Amino acid sequence: MADWGNSNSVWGAYLKHLGYRKYSIPDSCPDCYTVKDFCRDYPVGTFILGTGDHVVCVKDGDYYDAWDSGREVPVFYYAAN
Repeated sequence: MADWGNSNSVWGAYLKHLGYRKYSIPDSCPDCYTVKDFCRDYPVGTFILGTGDHVVCVKDGDYYDAWDSGREVPVFYYAAN
């Protein structure tokens, strides 16, 4: 794809290939809906959240990252169909 593996276009295409579907998160309150809020609202399933410049895995209401990104603001997510 002529891009880095961590670019949104590369990992997004890979997730789509695996059957994931992309969803937007409304920006009616862009600075207040966090990764922690998403975990609370989606307690079951596996999701990949994009914050614009970062990606976070959420599985069964817990988020997994190299650092505490719970206060980050997600703008979209992928979910398995």
